[in-house]
Amino acid sequence: MKTGFDNEKYLKEQTQAIVERVRKFDNKLYLEFGGKLCFDYHASRVLPGYDPNVKIRLLQSLKDKIDIVLSIYAGDIEKGRVRGDFGITYDAATLKLIDDLRKWGLDILAVVITRFNNQSSAVIFKNKLERRGVKVYLHYPIEGYPADVDSIVSEKGFGRNDFIETKNPICVVTAPGPNSGKLSVCLSQLYHEHKRGINAGYAKFETFPIWNLALKHPVNVAYEAATADIQDFNLVDPFHLNKYSKTSINYNRDVESFPILKLILTRIFDKNLNQPVYNSPTDMGVNRAGFGIVDDKIVQDAAKQELIRRFFRYNSEYLLGIERKETVDRVTLLMEELGVKVIDRAVVEVARKTADEAEAKGKGNAGIFCGAAIALADGRIITGKNSRLMHAASSLILNAVKVLANIPDEILLLSPHIINQIAKLKEGILDSDSESLDLEESLIALSISATTNHTAEIAMQKLVLLKGCEVHMTHIPTPGDEVGLKRLGVNLTTDGKFSSRNLFVT
Repeated sequence: MKTGFDNEKYLKEQTQAIVERVRKFDNKLYLEFGGKLCFDYHASRVLPGYDPNVKIRLLQSLKDKIDIVLSIYAGDIEKGRVRGDFGITYDAATLKLIDDLRKWGLDILAVVITRFNNQSSAVIFKNKLERRGVKVYLHYPIEGYPADVDSIVSEKGFGRNDFIETKNPICVVTAPGPNSGKLSVCLSQLYHEHKRGINAGYAKFETFPIWNLALKHPVNVAYEAATADIQDFNLVDPFHLNKYSKTSINYNRDVESFPILKLILTRIFDKNLNQPVYNSPTDMGVNRAGFGIVDDKIVQDAAKQELIRRFFRYNSEYLLGIERKETVDRVTLLMEELGVKVIDRAVVEVARKTADEAEAKGKGNAGIFCGAAIALADGRIITGKNSRLMHAASSLILNAVKVLANIPDEILLLSPHIINQIAKLKEGILDSDSESLDLEESLIALSISATTNHTAEIAMQKLVLLKGCEVHMTHIPTPGDEVGLKRLGVNLTTDGKFSSRNLFVT
């Protein structure tokens, strides 16, 4: 894979920027971590070469200087809000994040439940964490937030919130997703610190949009597409332009909230006149991702591909009733602005052609014909289609590992006996509508076949080479296909068609 981003250069720049910011605030900084702390696959897709866990490496390098606090909005726990990339709820994502950090030798100091109002699910979540030895603090709704500064910066506002005792110079505040209350947690802590005579400060670490790239640079446009569902958009930071006569890029929420935020910070700092005052949202940031780009052409091409992936994702979610039509239209407009078409994604037309050919051959047969295509790392495109025995995703992955292992097409990887037994189980015992194997079932069958078939074992070992490969399917995958493809780590897109006429699909 071509590389357009230098992790080591970025790490050096980013670490230095954070350390310098800490020094400006009497060695106590609350650092809001926007975006994803772990597994930032959006960044790795639009910045080829970017390590999706580079932020973890950064925290490891500062391990002796940091405390980590996670915030989660009580309302998200209550309504079961789902994190799209993992398909799990925000409370489950919080537990996963704690586990992931521990695997990297980083433990959290505490979890803060924000806007807590005795929601039943939030209470259960609090109890679960505390009974597993995790400290939990509560922050409450503040009447008039964020406009009523007098109420906010008072004992009935921030003063009502639990104060988290931190011991290190940097307190990283992160969350399982956006709108979890990270900023409010940072400001609340500042209020309590300054009451105690500690001149603590605040800064924001957010990778996107990249402030020193052009407004319509594909990387920044791809970020707009990624946040189209929450109606975010990029713009030139007017405060920065007015103060320094320099163009920098920020996004609407930070720009809109800056005047109030600056007023709150000024009120918290009160008589601490030596405290640095931010003149713009860009000033607040410690974001050096733009300096890690070493090949702009590669990065631009990758970002345009991400635009297409976002379009397909939102379009499928719209058909599933999850997303709004306005979100799909927004991404369509962004694609038009950059002159990007869905067929610029190489696997799209190949998958569609495969489905058309299968339908032409199967004319007169009942059923829906599905096509799939995967682009391997060396550029070769492999196809698969559905049949009586297998889903399109299953045949695609088996064909791909055959090619990678140089196994002739006529050699079977799955034992017919195993396939028949699974089919009997599905139809005869589990009362399934179809005996056809989805991808998750096919991968299990492959692992079983590998115990007695050396060729299947060789093919199975090639599955790891599919991570990061581009896949397109002409139909929305069934749950078993989707789970299998996610676990393989491929970048999946799909046309807005259903693989069955049934409304209930298992």
